Amino acid sequence: MFLSEVELYFSENVNGNTVEVSGEEFHHIKDVMRHKVGDELFVTDGKGSIYKTAIDQIDKKFLSAKITSTTEYINKFSNITFCIPRLKSADRFDFALEKCVELGLTNFIVFDSQRTVAKGEKIDRWQKIVLAAMKQSLRAWLPSVKYCKSVKEINELDGKKIIFDQNSTDTLQNYLVSNHQSPITNHYFFFGPEGGFSYEELRVMNEEPKIRLTENRLRSETAIVTAASIIATSSIR
Repeated sequence: MFLSEVELYFSENVNGNTVEVSGEEFHHIKDVMRHKVGDELFVTDGKGSIYKTAIDQIDKKFLSAKITSTTEYINKFSNITFCIPRLKSADRFDFALEKCVELGLTNFIVFDSQRTVAKGEKIDRWQKIVLAAMKQSLRAWLPSVKYCKSVKEINELDGKKIIFDQNSTDTLQNYLVSNHQSPITNHYFFFGPEGGFSYEELRVMNEEPKIRLTENRLRSETAIVTAASIIATSSIR
């Protein structure tokens, strides 16, 4: 299915050849876009499917639409998780998260670094950002956003941990090439906060490989989006 100028909606309520849409998505379809019975809608379940449908019923709180065709999409980045620190600027953090989703990343862990100013979880807000970015970029996989209180907590997860370090001689491009056929399922990419990782955090991750993005030092949000762009064109398969 070729998608370009369509409006994409989200619903987990798919039963047989029928999709039901409710809540904010229903309100937008009915009251903002003013769709009527018979109109064509494109809906994703966030699990890899995009459905081409036709509205057959509009109620007060939901609508139902018949599926006329289905396209399945593979999640090419299911084994990659971006571990992103809370940033001083909420706007810059939101920007980085949004752009990563647009580039195809689907797994995120937000963590409190010892040197971050803003701390604590805002899962509801982050989920709204990734949902909007998924629909805007016409993607079929709803990203997962989790929260961890520390680097140590993430470091205990199963998989390979990779730290971005400006002083490293190895690069992300080289890492992706050397791990092209890696048997390791999960790759966790760690990004430092504005003030960098603390000595204690680096000690916790002392055994993990370190790589750099560019010759120049980048802001945290720029580094996150840059890494996503590189991975999007040469991902670990």
